[in-house]
Amino acid sequence: MKLTSILTGAALAASLVLPQIAAADAHAINLRATANSNENDEDYDGLVVFKNYVEAASNGAVTVELFIGTQLCSNGAECLQGVADGSIDIFVTTSGGASGIFPYVQIFDLPYLMSDDRIAEEVLTNTALVGQMREKALEDSGGAIRIMTIGNTGGWRNFANTQRRVETPEDLAGLKIRTVVADLPQELVRALGASPTPIPWPELFTSFQTGVVEGSKNGITDIMGMKFPDAGLQYLTLDGHAYMAAIWVMNNEKFQAMSPELQRVVVDGFAALQQATFASPKRKSIQAYEDFVAGGGDLYVPSPEQKAMFQEAATPVYDWFGENVDGGAEMLENFRAAIAEAEANVNARREMDMQ
Repeated sequence: MKLTSILTGAALAASLVLPQIAAADAHAINLRATANSNENDEDYDGLVVFKNYVEAASNGAVTVELFIGTQLCSNGAECLQGVADGSIDIFVTTSGGASGIFPYVQIFDLPYLMSDDRIAEEVLTNTALVGQMREKALEDSGGAIRIMTIGNTGGWRNFANTQRRVETPEDLAGLKIRTVVADLPQELVRALGASPTPIPWPELFTSFQTGVVEGSKNGITDIMGMKFPDAGLQYLTLDGHAYMAAIWVMNNEKFQAMSPELQRVVVDGFAALQQATFASPKRKSIQAYEDFVAGGGDLYVPSPEQKAMFQEAATPVYDWFGENVDGGAEMLENFRAAIAEAEANVNARREMDMQ
């Protein structure tokens, strides 16, 4: 689905906002950045790094104002609307949150394609892949929404549930697994034999308690940050089916209005933000896993053979993506190529470091 009427006022909104900023401070461009999370989240860590870098590197010519939580908007669709009309300058969304407007970003939720952090980070710094997405997003939003970078929010998605240890796909059979509204996560849960149940994030704790859902697919920092074990979530299987990509977008009108020098500062700021979001979950997950086990949680690591069973069971999801997402087949081909390139680059560096 493309943005149409909701974007028609973007140019007018930007033309009204910029003079007001100039009148308030003749030297500063102010960027309003928001994330629907909290100050314990990787998104916040990234924004703090971005703010510090941009304000320092621009000598105060650009200021960054942070709005954490739902101060400016309450969900992905509403926040993206804000970016489109210029009331929000910067926002971070998951692939599921952006899928209604940019369905091809669900590529990052395709399961079991990237093997580890090094490969995933190499893929997300692939300028050709990200550039292709940037072009498509600009086209589909009428030139209003620009993808700046893709980071991480919470490490890797794993299956967790309230009922039993999951060692193979058969153990998921019949479980009601919480998903977002996006199609691809629901297709994955069905392919593995479970029942997808879309539930809003704020309602998930109570849904575990009442049995409305019996499982989810989340990273450990989200699980512990939301205290889901207190609601009965006691079984966690480290299948690592998807790297939790965070898509950082900016109002393109605001970006284009900057001088080339300030555009470079902003671009470099997003590069620093990306690295911060790559690093943050690694550190936070150490304590989170320890706390999960200390609280009586069952932590299971599938064997290579069992991991292969999950991969095989998820195969229909790739076909679904190629057939049902506009441009999906081409995007999947490019994604696989980027992964192959990343594996070659990382393995070459590994071999050099081992000499």
